[in-house]
Amino acid sequence: MVLSELISYETLRFIWWLLIGVLLVAYAVTDGFDLGVGMLLPFAGRDDHERRVMINSVGPVWEGNQVWLILGGGAVFAAWPQLYAVSFSGFYLAMFVILVALILRPVAFKFRSKREEPAWRARWDAVLFASGLVPALIYGVAVGNVLQGVPFRFSSDMHIFYDGSFFGLLNPFALLCGLVSVAMMLMHGAAWLQLKTAGPVAERARRYGSWAAVATLVLYALAGVALWLWIDGYRVTSALPASGPSNPMLKTAALQPGAWFVNYAARPWLWAAPVLGLLGALLALVGLRARREVATLLASGLSIVGIVLSVGASMFPFILPSSIDPRASLTVWDSSSSHLTLFNMLVATAIFLPLIIAYTSWVYHVLWGKVDADAIRDERGHAY
Repeated sequence: MVLSELISYETLRFIWWLLIGVLLVAYAVTDGFDLGVGMLLPFAGRDDHERRVMINSVGPVWEGNQVWLILGGGAVFAAWPQLYAVSFSGFYLAMFVILVALILRPVAFKFRSKREEPAWRARWDAVLFASGLVPALIYGVAVGNVLQGVPFRFSSDMHIFYDGSFFGLLNPFALLCGLVSVAMMLMHGAAWLQLKTAGPVAERARRYGSWAAVATLVLYALAGVALWLWIDGYRVTSALPASGPSNPMLKTAALQPGAWFVNYAARPWLWAAPVLGLLGALLALVGLRARREVATLLASGLSIVGIVLSVGASMFPFILPSSIDPRASLTVWDSSSSHLTLFNMLVATAIFLPLIIAYTSWVYHVLWGKVDADAIRDERGHAY
């Protein structure tokens, strides 16, 4: 027996759907507080010293946090090539804007303190704010569009055509999802600042973080209601073998009101995801007001986990529905790489993912504790 045949094609597809979810959650939780701190920079930091304290709270870890984004992009490319082709071509301008923001962020980190002129540092502070806000907003907008369906289709020879536009992505529901993303990352960034800083910065972070937690609760609930009342979901209307060929055009699919809630009706335990999203934000709000530092960060992280997982739980088995040709929609069962490719990738992941997790955990352990504000003021032992 060939070693790869020990795990069925259906199982491998499902495992890789779960692993993509894990990578997305890991990125949202880790880089989420980086983006949140950037957005809070003009508000929680009132002078140059306070802003340097905030920057140094994320300075040693932000580069490592972005590893999860790189891993996620690589995994999509290798495990779900059709998803990669459609999303990275259809969302090209949106992806380009995100990349510009993510490229400018390290430049701002490195160059901000090279000169002492207030105008110089103010410009880089504006870059750090924008490089936090823009990705957070566009991530949510992208999710909102995926839930509504993306305007793509396949020709008879499986050539991909995207019939949408950049500004077409900025529809009301997608913008609402974008605001959910911004609010939850602001909440997470405030929780991080409460843990890593002290004094006025931490106090302001608690205040803004409390408002962000309330906004997360309200906006996420509104998005759920809007999804139920006004956004039609998708369902497969033909046979879809879980171990069938990777050809989306072999099935039929259709729009159906309330389809994104069918999985919750069939498997009530899936309600744990949206409940966790709401409960985590509520506990983060309580923790911010009660100054419970570690508990607040864990609660805000769990809220992000619940919100992200609720999208996957709603859409399964769809991973990218098509709004103009539902038959072309990509699902877990008809858009993956080959059985052998998925198996070989799984072996590599089983080896290297635990190493990445262990190293990341060690880094956070070494860097545990609050930023020394006096050391930054006295030019001792700071990075930025």
